[in-house]
Amino acid sequence: MKRTLQLLLVTIFSLQLSARELQSPDGNLQLRFSLSEDGRPFYELLYKSKPVIKPSGMGLELKNSPSLIRGFEIKDLTYDRKDETWTPVWGETKEIRNQYNEMLVVVYQPSEDRQMKIRFRLFNDGLGFRYEFEKQEKLNYFQVADEHTEFALTGDHTAFWIPGDYDTNEYYYTKTRLSEVDASKVDGTGIGTHGYFHKHAVQSPLMMKTDEGLYLNIFEAALIDYSAMHLMINKENMVLTSSLTPDALGTKAYMQTPHHTPWRTVIVSDRAADILASKTILNLNEPGKIEDTSFIKPQKYIGIWWGMHVPGKMTWNYAHEPNIKLKSTDWNALTPLPQHGANNVNVRRYIDFAAEHGFSSVLVEGWNVGWEDWAGNWKEEVFDFVTPYPDFDIKALNEYAHQKGVKLMMHHETSSSVTNYERRIDDAIKVMSTHGYEAVKTGYVGWIIPRGEKHDGQWMVNHYVRVAEKMADARMMLNAHEAVRPTGLHRTWPNWLACEAARGNEFNAWSAGNPPAHETILPFTRLMGGPMDYTPGIFELKMDYYEPGNTNQVHTTLAKQLALYVTMYSPLQMAADLPENYEKRMDAFQFIKEVAVDWDESHYLEAEPGEYITVARKAKGRDSWFIGAITNEQGRETTINFSFLDPGVVYEATIYSDGKDAHWKDNPGDYQIRTLRVTNKTKLRQKLAPGGGFAISIHKRK
Repeated sequence: MKRTLQLLLVTIFSLQLSARELQSPDGNLQLRFSLSEDGRPFYELLYKSKPVIKPSGMGLELKNSPSLIRGFEIKDLTYDRKDETWTPVWGETKEIRNQYNEMLVVVYQPSEDRQMKIRFRLFNDGLGFRYEFEKQEKLNYFQVADEHTEFALTGDHTAFWIPGDYDTNEYYYTKTRLSEVDASKVDGTGIGTHGYFHKHAVQSPLMMKTDEGLYLNIFEAALIDYSAMHLMINKENMVLTSSLTPDALGTKAYMQTPHHTPWRTVIVSDRAADILASKTILNLNEPGKIEDTSFIKPQKYIGIWWGMHVPGKMTWNYAHEPNIKLKSTDWNALTPLPQHGANNVNVRRYIDFAAEHGFSSVLVEGWNVGWEDWAGNWKEEVFDFVTPYPDFDIKALNEYAHQKGVKLMMHHETSSSVTNYERRIDDAIKVMSTHGYEAVKTGYVGWIIPRGEKHDGQWMVNHYVRVAEKMADARMMLNAHEAVRPTGLHRTWPNWLACEAARGNEFNAWSAGNPPAHETILPFTRLMGGPMDYTPGIFELKMDYYEPGNTNQVHTTLAKQLALYVTMYSPLQMAADLPENYEKRMDAFQFIKEVAVDWDESHYLEAEPGEYITVARKAKGRDSWFIGAITNEQGRETTINFSFLDPGVVYEATIYSDGKDAHWKDNPGDYQIRTLRVTNKTKLRQKLAPGGGFAISIHKRK
């Protein structure tokens, strides 16, 4: 009888355990959920039967209310699954499979008569989970003091990180062990709003590699009405804990039920390229909310922009007037600067170049009044977003562009005076609509107004979404700079084509620049949540070309700049250099003209964070392929297998590669171009110079 009772208890325990487990559709990932003795929720994640995330605590600490961390019991547990395929408006592939198994755990807190739901979704490549709160008598309005979601790691992994900073993500990446993370040692020179909040904090997404060769990425998806998540590192036990961005009062989030948090995500693979190919972040976002998406057009553009960054070429400001006031300044009475870039003659020159070479749009920065003292003064009213400078004829220039089959791209630099922008955005949109603009680039340089708010806080997160919604209602596309890093919301708002939200190419013009490894890390970090407007395509790579003695330079070869159009995915790609620099190298410029920005297929052929990436992509609706390969400061040789091509078909491949003497620092402009015939059986060995790369265009032979 005693043995029978023991067996019964073991059986009951086993059933309870299995009832709280979840497997991915392919069985490689396993999730376990449990409650500790004091009623705190815990989860654990295994990959191929080996721990990836050890038992990790969950819950939220509240302000002026008992926490949602302990004292829970399991009230209900249900399972679901989904396997569907959806079609993105634009993307790396024409179809995306959304396949997962789901477990919804309802936990009840008897002492407070409150309940919380924890929804887990397990995909073949990772985990997503979030906290959900139904409307209930004891939990209507509440404030989050912090979120205590843990990620208990299995070791001191190698990490690719930038400091935890609530106002900027424009740092270069550092590669260290987690135990060696020290934000106080990272140089923030050139970043106007930098300031780490703890020397052992890092931003998400965080890319890691274990000593066993497992790749691990921790991030979030669908960041709406909540603040962005950073990660605190406990170096004693290698536990990462979520750290939310506070507002001016120190509150991390304001919530009214029904409500839910963003998804916390863990992407796992023993192959680095699979991390880049993951669609879990996108699949955790809501389907598109724009019924008619015909106005959304992936495109390449040029612009009056790089000339403001390189020394001595152009200025944003029209005049030298250090203390302007929007309502009282007589702009016609000011003496214009000869370097003002957004003037009628120069803009027409860019329009002509775009029309001649097939570019859809021309971005014009510095067209509107207010640039004279826009930066660093924390002013409430800097721009009105509707009044052009005297030398920018907004009506005539747009008419000229439309006659040439080109559209001007609007620029709204808010100077982070966000309340000012929100007051004026409806009038700004009217001006855009009147003159036929189809897209806008927004900017948030500086400290946020309302003062005390942060770029990554809940108030600003809601603002970015409001702008995307307003632009969608006006049938306009959006490219946001200096915003919070994307979390897959371009599925829901596909007019939100791109963001910056990282250290872009412009840092190479006026600072120590971006290390050669930078572009091999960004796809594993910043681009996990969405496309980046990195502004590639720089051909004149050393700044001493413009200013003798200037030692700044772009830290890539010219061939690598071409490859970035393929490796740094975006449906909005800029040919960022000056037209005259392209006119000197039209043979290399041909690749920028040809390369697609929207794709039917993408194949990550090889990748290693911080070292190299090789990608092959098939153009949307065309039988043309493009390959990009990049490396860090180390030269290397790689072999391309063309097995992705259609069998029995002969293609012509044009290879834009580093020259034999190319080197990112010593000889970045050395490149060569050759053509050869390829089939799906071809294998090509190709060298990459230090800091270099290559790009290949592949078309069916006629």
